[in-house]
Amino acid sequence: MKSNTRLDHRIIFDIVDPGSRVLDLGCGNGDLIYLLARDKNAKVQGIELSDEAIYECVKKGLSVFNSDIESGLVEYPDQSFDYVILNQSMQEVTKVDFIIQEALRVGRKVIVGFPNFAHITARLRLFFQGKAPMTKALPYRWYDTPNVRCLSITDFRDFCREKDIRILEAFYLGETAVIKFWPNLLALNAIFVLTK
Repeated sequence: MKSNTRLDHRIIFDIVDPGSRVLDLGCGNGDLIYLLARDKNAKVQGIELSDEAIYECVKKGLSVFNSDIESGLVEYPDQSFDYVILNQSMQEVTKVDFIIQEALRVGRKVIVGFPNFAHITARLRLFFQGKAPMTKALPYRWYDTPNVRCLSITDFRDFCREKDIRILEAFYLGETAVIKFWPNLLALNAIFVLTK
């Protein structure tokens, strides 16, 4: 793996066991699943809505279905994947609970990655400037953001507790390294590994 690979992709790459069956929901241009297929011999599949991103995936030789992830799992049988990945896509969907439950049905483990809306930069911008939060992980203005959900690490932990979802591992990411202390305040992104 190249040293310029995104930090979240490096973390997920390390989580996934070699030879695993992987479904990436909202796989974008396929960079992550390409790495998993090439370097971990994973059997990968993606679901993506953007035609342009799908074209990039096809150029990489990846199997990607053009579908909305909010309705794209009903045809998959239970436990048909070792891992289902929702990296940087969960905050863009309206039916979060349904998608996570479906991902847990289809996969033995679910890897969820999302931007932390409670990062200190976002808090300070809101407090001192009275403006919608913008950080390196949230580079959009309020009117052009694809995000329909604003959540923090604490929010997601509470959600998992309420829904009886087991958190196997959690990683909190800064710009270039994993954050060890005060993640809800200092982490730009979070990655959770979930199971039923």
